[in-house]
Amino acid sequence: MRGMRIRGLSTTPRANGRTRVVSPGAYGRASPATSRNDVTSKLPAFARGCDWIGFAAVTGSSESGTCRQDPVAIAATQAENPNDNPVVEDRVRAHRITEVLPRAVALFDCPAESEGSDVLRALRYLVKQLSARRQPDRAHQIIVFSDLINNRGELNINRLDLGESARGRKIKELRDARLLPDMTGYAVTVHGFLRAKTSSPDRFPLLEGFWREAFESSGASTVDLL
Repeated sequence: MRGMRIRGLSTTPRANGRTRVVSPGAYGRASPATSRNDVTSKLPAFARGCDWIGFAAVTGSSESGTCRQDPVAIAATQAENPNDNPVVEDRVRAHRITEVLPRAVALFDCPAESEGSDVLRALRYLVKQLSARRQPDRAHQIIVFSDLINNRGELNINRLDLGESARGRKIKELRDARLLPDMTGYAVTVHGFLRAKTSSPDRFPLLEGFWREAFESSGASTVDLL
């Protein structure tokens, strides 16, 4: 599913955004320097439109590991801004946003817990954080920094038959086992995915088809693979 292509996120009203940030292991063939540059160059603009941001690291044990950072509540609370003063709101937001990038890049320095990248489990952990924060009348976004080469847990992309019928069966298997995260209504943007096109040009269209179908089956409203 391509859906409507998105760049960043809507800001009117400010999105109740949630961002997912990954560890270097999620990049597979990308260098740590390249991975960090993606996060430092793209995350701040995304964060400016969010009211709340959560984090999940893609590691070999994404759902059960200790590589975690606390979320950041960016918008001013009612107690902090009882009169909805825009000057107060902007001052609170400007301060809180400075906490986002340091927490994100700190995930790069987590001790290695296990080999590989488990993207699905990271997404499931993220969705668990988001479930208590859902506001149906607000926009919700997930930004992913990864090449999506899931090679741990229930999904090993490197060994998977990515033909149309085979990938459909695999996605159904994951969905029926409740291993796909519920991303209903989320706009998803993935940075780093196109690196797979350079390293595996013949397999890339099949990989793209798999992830679009997987995100669609998970309920994502839009998907942008960059």
